[in-house]
Amino acid sequence: MAPRPVGGSVSSRDLLLSGCAESVTDEGLLAIVMGGVDAAGRSILDSCVTPGNLWRMSAEEISCVPGIGPVKTARVLACLEMSRRASGWRSDDRPVISTPEDVVQLCWPRLRGSHREHFWALPLSTRNHLLKLVEVSVGSLNASIVHPRELFKEAVRLSAASVVAVHNHPSGDPTPSGADIQLTRRLVKAGDVLGIELLDHVIIGDGGEHASLRDLGLM
Repeated sequence: MAPRPVGGSVSSRDLLLSGCAESVTDEGLLAIVMGGVDAAGRSILDSCVTPGNLWRMSAEEISCVPGIGPVKTARVLACLEMSRRASGWRSDDRPVISTPEDVVQLCWPRLRGSHREHFWALPLSTRNHLLKLVEVSVGSLNASIVHPRELFKEAVRLSAASVVAVHNHPSGDPTPSGADIQLTRRLVKAGDVLGIELLDHVIIGDGGEHASLRDLGLM
């Protein structure tokens, strides 16, 4: 984390308004979100060993910090969620998905810090433009239940030419499990029947590491 400033939130606010957001410290940003500099903001940052841990804090954990009520907790969570959503999209409203790295760039900011498995479908046009990000299912810490019809339902509705499957491993290790491989092969067969090719199945670890089942020859 950046060194903590001495002084009030006015200077941090002025830096933001003057276009120098990169010069504002973590504490300064959090103070603005929470409505001022106080011990509660410093306590939240003290509880984060690394900046990434802030993404993992639940509403209950934040509200347990002395001096923080539901209003400030909601502000912090809203800020994190807006950051997650904004960083998940490029300037182009319809990004091109051509590589596993494209999938990671699109999806990981939305998945980081999640304690449960999320399984998504990325329906694509004939030129690999993303048509929609579809959440197929949300599972437990180490498993998600996915049926081929759920993954392809929206792809059929959107007249997608192909689709990419993606899910996260909250454990951080993106290595495909036996169940992941088996599911991928079922999805390939279902896509063949529907005429919608499954281009890849990308698994993302909590730190952004990833595994492409196509690159691994497991499809």
